[in-house]
Amino acid sequence: MRLHVDQRHERVLELVRQRGSLRVAELAAELGVSAVTLRRDVEALAAQGRVQRLHGAVVWPGESAVETQVRPERAEGAVIGMIVPNTQNLFADIVHGAREAAAAQGARLVLGVTGYVEAEDAVQAEHLVAGGAEGLIVAPSWFDGVPVDGQEKWLLEHGVPAVLVERLAPPTNPAAALDRVRTDRAHGAAVAVSHFAALGHRKITAVLQEGPHAVQITAGYQAAVQSLGLDVATGAPTVREHGDYEASVDYLVEAVKKRGVTAALVHSDADAIVLVPRLQACGIRVPDDLALIVYEDEVAGLADVPLTAVAPPKRAVGELAAKLLLQRLAERAGGAADPAPRQHLDLLPELKIRASCGGRRPAN
Repeated sequence: MRLHVDQRHERVLELVRQRGSLRVAELAAELGVSAVTLRRDVEALAAQGRVQRLHGAVVWPGESAVETQVRPERAEGAVIGMIVPNTQNLFADIVHGAREAAAAQGARLVLGVTGYVEAEDAVQAEHLVAGGAEGLIVAPSWFDGVPVDGQEKWLLEHGVPAVLVERLAPPTNPAAALDRVRTDRAHGAAVAVSHFAALGHRKITAVLQEGPHAVQITAGYQAAVQSLGLDVATGAPTVREHGDYEASVDYLVEAVKKRGVTAALVHSDADAIVLVPRLQACGIRVPDDLALIVYEDEVAGLADVPLTAVAPPKRAVGELAAKLLLQRLAERAGGAADPAPRQHLDLLPELKIRASCGGRRPAN
């Protein structure tokens, strides 16, 4: 029989009084409720001064007085959950950065992987919180990198602090109030276009992957092209479907041979490695006929023609996200009446110059 909220509160008090302290996950299992529900109960009781909440546990008042006064600025012993679409390429380094930052503060990071399946985001979050995660670092499977049609609801219903990584929510979306750490991909695209312009290229285009980063890269690309007075009509970007290399090759060959395009931004570097030999088979030489800059720097330096790349600060994204989440947990554990303001951190990528750009070209 499901307990009424008041009955549940009394049962929580009884169990904590008997045992001194209990993990939130253990209490939830014993009472037959979700960890989210139990966390709300604990927060309500803690606000009344009837229990204390500390590092994923609930303790009887006075039991942890010494512990709460030691280094309140840290979240030692905390468990944090991290949800990512995969553990390859971009997210591999983000996870490593977060794990190292958590370990440096004595915390433990537990990973959930969604495979870009949107429904799996909420499943992984529920699993991690139920298992004792006190906060979440999350890269949701939002196709365009932003939530639509209430996709953010699950993220706001767990009652634990959360930090978005490599995602954002529009100002009118409730998730916009969450902490966030991401690469400023628009800036990176603008840097690439500016470099092309400095080399004398006036007709530039872009071939981008569909997915969470296409909108940001396109925005930065278009802003730079317009600001620098380049040929907007000739250099309009295209966004390809996953795995559709033939359409990208056809687009670039036509752009070079019929529209006079001399430079292209390609996302990602792995795609560019596939495209370059296909372009060469069509008589398009890199960089002689078409200079390339790629977005991401996973394998760019290993290409036959080493590729100039926009390199996101991946480890730093994970590191700062973990530090920010641990700060929130420390504030909560210490009962901070005036927590620090929420933060939206945009980190700038670096342009790594290699052979695929070629030398300076005369303006067309």
